[in-house]
Amino acid sequence: MCSKLEPSDKRTVHQETNNHSNLQFPPNFVWGTATSPTQVEGRIANEWTNFTARDGGNCHVACDNYHRYPEDIEWMVKLGVKAYRMGIEWSRLQSAPFAPLDETELVRYCDILDRLKIAGITPMVVLHHFSNPDWISANGGWLNRATVAAFVDYVTKLAAALRGRVRIWNTFNEPDTYASCTYLIGEFPPFRKWRFKSFFTVIRNMAGAHLKICEIIRRMGSDCGPVEVGFSKNWTFFQPFHKASPWDHALAAASHAAFNRFVLRSFLGGRRKGASTFIGLNYYGRVRFRHCQPLIPTFGHAHEALVKMGVVCDDMFERHPAGMELALLKLQQQFNLPIYITEHGAASTDEEFRERDLKENLAALHRAIGRGADVRGFFYWSLLDNFEWQFGYSKKFGLIEVDFSDQKLPRKMKKLGHIYRQVCAENSAPKPERPAFNHPAQS
Repeated sequence: MCSKLEPSDKRTVHQETNNHSNLQFPPNFVWGTATSPTQVEGRIANEWTNFTARDGGNCHVACDNYHRYPEDIEWMVKLGVKAYRMGIEWSRLQSAPFAPLDETELVRYCDILDRLKIAGITPMVVLHHFSNPDWISANGGWLNRATVAAFVDYVTKLAAALRGRVRIWNTFNEPDTYASCTYLIGEFPPFRKWRFKSFFTVIRNMAGAHLKICEIIRRMGSDCGPVEVGFSKNWTFFQPFHKASPWDHALAAASHAAFNRFVLRSFLGGRRKGASTFIGLNYYGRVRFRHCQPLIPTFGHAHEALVKMGVVCDDMFERHPAGMELALLKLQQQFNLPIYITEHGAASTDEEFRERDLKENLAALHRAIGRGADVRGFFYWSLLDNFEWQFGYSKKFGLIEVDFSDQKLPRKMKKLGHIYRQVCAENSAPKPERPAFNHPAQS
C-alpha cells in the first residue's frame, strides 16, 4: 500500500502563471501538512501525560485524532495536500525495552496509512517528536546511552512492519529544540535548566541513533520504492539587536554554535552525511538579543513593544522570511542533499498576518530553488490547532480550526486553509503584495 513522490524539476522554477501574479513551483513539487502524536492524538501515555501547560491545558484529549483520524484525513483531502508528515508514538507500540510491538496499536497506524494511500496522500513518518515512553524517562532518557539501543530496536521492528506502507522516514524532529527545552530552559520533561553537558550528550546520542537507523532502514528498503530517510533541523537565525553590543554579539554567536553548527555537525558532519538521503528544515524565523534577552513574545515581551522596535512576530517567533532563502542555500552548499521544508507556519488568530507570512516565506523558498536549492516539498505546520507543548492550546498554528471550548471538538477550515488549498491545486504561490517583514537590525 504505497504512494509515491517524484523528485521535483528545478529547471522550470521561474515559470509564472499567465497573469504574472503567481510564482510557479517545479513539477512534482510536494505540498503537505503535518502533526505530531502527543499534540493531536489524545489518549496518550508518555512523559507528557501528567503535564499541565501554561494555559492549564493537558494532552489527555488534545484533538482526539486517535479516534477521529478518518475525519482529519478528509480535511487533508479538502486541502488538496499530497503528503502528510505524521508521527508514530513509541509509547503506544512498546511497553518495555525490546518488547514486541503492540498489535492493536500497530493495526490502527496501518489503517491510517492505508486511508492515506486511498486518498492519494504520501506519508512521511516521524519516529521521535519530543516524546518518550515513561520507562525510557525513568532510566535517564536520552542521557542514557542504553536509550539508543532501545530506540534502534523499536525502529527496526516498526520499519519491518511498515515497509509495505512507508518509504519516507524522518528520524528525529528538532533534536536541538528537544535537548534545549529539556536541559537548558526547563520547559520539557524532565524540566532541567542550564545543564549544558546534558544538552550536548542528548544531541550526540540522538545523532548516534540516527546513523544506525538510517543504515537499517536503507538496508531494509521499502515495497513503495526508493527509501528516503533524514532528520529535521530547526534552523533559527541568532543575531544581536544592536550591532554595537558585544555581549549580544557573543550570545548570538554562542547560540548559533550550539544550536545550529554543533547539531548539524553531529548529524551530518564528515562521513555521517552519507547516512541521510535528505535534510528536513523546520524554519520559523529568528531571535535577536537585546541586553542578552531574546526579543520574542514567548519570553514575555509585549507585541506592542516589539512592533515599536521593528520586531514583527507571530505569537511565538520573529518573522524573517529572507532567512528561509539563506538557510536553504547554506544547507545546499554545505551538504548537497535534497531538502524538504518539514515545518513552517505562523501562530496567530490574525489570518491576514498568517496569509502574509505564508506568501513571503513561499516567495523566499521560490527564490532559493531558483538559485539552486534542491527543495522537494513543503509541509505546513500544522494541519490542526493543537496542544503546543508548554503553551497548551493558546498557539493557533492550524490550517483547520479546532474549537477546544466545545467537547465535540468541531473542525472548521480557516481562511489560510482556503489559500493553502489554492497553492496546492495550482502548484504556485501568490506574490507578496506588501514589503517583507524583515527589518534591519538596529544600530
